[in-house]
Amino acid sequence: MATQEYPQTAANKVNRYGNRANYDAEFIHGLVNTTPVLHVSFNPEPGSLTPIILPMIGQVGQYPGDEEPHVYLHGYVSSRIMKMGADSTSEGLPLCVAATKIDGYVLALTPNSHSYNYRSAVLQGTATVITDLEERLWAMHLVTNSVVADRWENTRVPPDNVELQSTRIMKMKITTASAKVRDGGPEDDKKDLKRDGVVAKTWTGVIPFYERLGAPIASTYNKVKTVPNYIKTFVDKQNEVAQRTANEAAMLEYGKKK
Repeated sequence: MATQEYPQTAANKVNRYGNRANYDAEFIHGLVNTTPVLHVSFNPEPGSLTPIILPMIGQVGQYPGDEEPHVYLHGYVSSRIMKMGADSTSEGLPLCVAATKIDGYVLALTPNSHSYNYRSAVLQGTATVITDLEERLWAMHLVTNSVVADRWENTRVPPDNVELQSTRIMKMKITTASAKVRDGGPEDDKKDLKRDGVVAKTWTGVIPFYERLGAPIASTYNKVKTVPNYIKTFVDKQNEVAQRTANEAAMLEYGKKK
């Protein structure tokens, strides 16, 4: 049975603003799966004190037959992280994966009380390179459709031998994970709320923040006269969800959601 909630450990426990912590597996996986670019950190060599952080495309998914979901990371065959994953021991290459989404700029009475509304997650684990062809194709399908829904089914697939040889997929076993969420309006100190002159002249509130997809632009060699419905639907849904999420986060009474 898949993990319902990640246990709190020294590695994943949220210490600062612990009331913002979220250890729910479904929430954490959903945050990863809706973040276009993940940041993946690893040590370039044993004992290194300077980790490397890479922007990567990835998804959490559960391959049929697996007991738990894993993080699947897509990359080029000759990249350092993929080479290290292929050369790692049976335990795998230690990784840390981070996902962050901003939902609003929180403007308070004083700069020190300004903040963001945000959702963030950090997952730790060990990764190996997938060698099984069936699972590789399954993971490539998963990652492709995470970029644009149903895109895999509407392209030339499966990948040919050259494409398969140039692409590697890493599979990270999640050993620990946690999320942190801030929503609602500003939270000023009582000393500032009592200063009528400051309150009277300083606008406070939230500017909702969300990424919006533009209208699809055809390529120079495109022969399809109209934008397919699956692309139109994807764009409209993404924009609607992003705007609604940011607005809802702004209107929540601070701290009541936890």
